[in-house]
Amino acid sequence: MRYTPLPADLFSTNRQRLYTQLPQRSVVILQANDVMPGNADGTMGFIQNSDLYYLSGIDQEETILLLFPDAPDPKMREMLFVRETNEHTALWEGEKLTKDGASNRSGIQRVHWIQDFESIFRQIMCQAEAVYLNSNEHGRASIAVETRETRFTRRCIHDYPLHDYRRLAPLMHDLRSVKQAAEIEALQEAIRITEAGFRRMLKFVKPGVYEYEIEAELSHEYIRQRARGFAYTPILASGANACVLHYITNHCECQAGELLLADVAANYANYNADLTRTIPVSGRFSKRQHQVYQSVLRVFREASQMLRPGIILRDYQEEIGQLMTSELIGLGLLDRDAVEKQDPERPLYKKYFPHGTSHYLGIDVHDVGHTWKPIQAGMVFTVEPGIYIREEGIGIRLENNLLIGSDQNTDLMASIPIEAEEIEELMAAS
Repeated sequence: MRYTPLPADLFSTNRQRLYTQLPQRSVVILQANDVMPGNADGTMGFIQNSDLYYLSGIDQEETILLLFPDAPDPKMREMLFVRETNEHTALWEGEKLTKDGASNRSGIQRVHWIQDFESIFRQIMCQAEAVYLNSNEHGRASIAVETRETRFTRRCIHDYPLHDYRRLAPLMHDLRSVKQAAEIEALQEAIRITEAGFRRMLKFVKPGVYEYEIEAELSHEYIRQRARGFAYTPILASGANACVLHYITNHCECQAGELLLADVAANYANYNADLTRTIPVSGRFSKRQHQVYQSVLRVFREASQMLRPGIILRDYQEEIGQLMTSELIGLGLLDRDAVEKQDPERPLYKKYFPHGTSHYLGIDVHDVGHTWKPIQAGMVFTVEPGIYIREEGIGIRLENNLLIGSDQNTDLMASIPIEAEEIEELMAAS
């Protein structure tokens, strides 16, 4: 693998934190994600089930994690099942985890080959009462294919219909939303690599380069520094493209006088950074571009201070909407009288700022967490206000990653240039 494995103690601690939330005689079963087929005999790149990785540190396909913390037999309390390697697999696919390797990575002593799962699983189910199974319960998930977990859940209920089945997802949302020290270190490494890519981009961007050439520069920098690659499909949107929130074709030529909105970041050790910067293609902001940029930056600064323990994200977003409304009035985009008469259910600022300001960040870019529960210290959020003026062909978004602290927040991206003048100076120096 490219990255240095995270310490097994992290995953052992994660499991212990889960156990405190389980009733007696509970079993937890987690399945690796499928290797998705492509066309002909091809497959798509594998990405591990986030919850399985969080509890085991294993990012290999065809893996099962079985936890039964109060099993009568101590050998059955934590078990990992991995794909057995052989000479044929080694020849065609490369080395896979040995039992010792999986144990060292996860901190789990009992590692079995996956073909042994069925007989052991039956023994466990004969002793367990509550069975915790997993599913994707992210509020914005849209799942068009049947997952390995879905198939396993259906099979469990069919074969063992009298057990007490429960949802693992709400427990995992609670656990994963508060980050441990080793997780913050992984995020910081993803951010360090992201910063290296951004500084490289500043030296490269000029009129006449294509968005896909910038994407190639970033990909080169990320991979050479041991990132898996992009944390998400990169957005490199020049000119009016920046007003398309999820513009990902990255096929246009950057023109003199335009802005480039770059929403790009690296993934390291399965943890994701999430950065957005907006820079002038010619190296200097126009007067109007600078005016809008400063409005977004002011909202960014205010939002970074407002996101504190005890706040509910919904209430926070409403306050950000009021700040943005004031800025849009100042930019001449909204009329103060019209704002006073607006429908509260359809605030006018959403024409120019239609998305949310913050989301959880971690193993998933839009990481799991409860948006209706108060924010806690140890959580990591993005802060990403933006203004999109389609009639002027201007789209500006600024985004950093914020670690919530008990006394004060830590901007994990504080070293990445964000002031308009500093960006202009760095582009001029290149």
